[in-house]
Amino acid sequence: MTGGAAADQSPANAAAERFFQALEARGSSPNTLRSYRTGLEAYLEWIAENGHDWQAPTRLGLRAYLAALGEGHGRRTVAQRLAALRSFYRFTTRQGLTAGNPLAALGTPRQPRRLPEVLSVAETERLIDAAADHGHGDTSGSDAAARSAGLTELEEALALRDVAIIETAYAAGLRISELASLTLASVDLKRGEVRVLGKGRKERGSLLGRPARAAIEKYLDAGRPVLAIRVPGGSRGREGSPDDADLGALFLNHHGGALGVRGLRYRLERLRVAAGLPEGVSPHTLRHSFATHLLDGGADLRVVQELLGHESLATTQLYTHVSPARLRAAYTASHPRATMSSGDGHGGAGAGPSAASAGESAAEPPTIE
Repeated sequence: MTGGAAADQSPANAAAERFFQALEARGSSPNTLRSYRTGLEAYLEWIAENGHDWQAPTRLGLRAYLAALGEGHGRRTVAQRLAALRSFYRFTTRQGLTAGNPLAALGTPRQPRRLPEVLSVAETERLIDAAADHGHGDTSGSDAAARSAGLTELEEALALRDVAIIETAYAAGLRISELASLTLASVDLKRGEVRVLGKGRKERGSLLGRPARAAIEKYLDAGRPVLAIRVPGGSRGREGSPDDADLGALFLNHHGGALGVRGLRYRLERLRVAAGLPEGVSPHTLRHSFATHLLDGGADLRVVQELLGHESLATTQLYTHVSPARLRAAYTASHPRATMSSGDGHGGAGAGPSAASAGESAAEPPTIE
């Protein structure tokens, strides 16, 4: 906790610190730890200020806290805070610090599920082209060739790296944290495989197609060596020395250090603008596009679940709602009257329009409340 030595000695704050240590030992992500800490500290501060017992808050007190929380935060934030508190009280109950979970009887505010942003195949190719052109935007004609010819050694290395980043993210459906943590040892170009540590530090494998493998190979041959010998201050080291950032990181920045999450976000935002893609396209959009395009191509939902590393199939099923081509194909293949012509049997005249109408309806993603 952050309230000084006196606050640190309070039973509530001591229990909270034990809870955070348990989360960290369990392999919770930094984002989860940060979110839970923010929510729990705010809750315990409110409890103390309003004279409630943190070990056995009354239902009336909890409702008052929810009302105060809802005044300044959206439903998503309220739901996240409640998830943190429920997890905290489950922990304290197991540790014998509380008699039970006082939030067990409180419902979580229902929140709308937003459909993820997805790139078309053509938009994905535009993003790759922008990376190959070092983020200059126009990737066609003699202008692009002239700019490519005028790139410095460092610029060419960065362009090779950026293409490899996008190809890898799109081919393997990686989270940005997984992309940043890739090492030389985690990529097997011969087998076309990549292994990552996902949420909860659970290892999973994903696959790399030919374009991704070719992009990584080009980057390893002509891009990474240029970056690996650069260190802060402009001095140059020897490949494989401690100056070579983070000892085996796959993607390096222009200083020769490992390219982190912030650096990846910055580069992909620059490339989004150069490619003329709409605002809202993020690194995670490539992961969404990976899943949706696989389903559009006929991949089994459980295969996509495995490649994404989802614990629950229900999480993966969200992508069926953003895959109009899959819905249309399933309807056409399954409905007995979907492909009948107007002259086929009784009701045929109405079958054509009604089937088309149903197909259009199926192709439109449903709204998830």
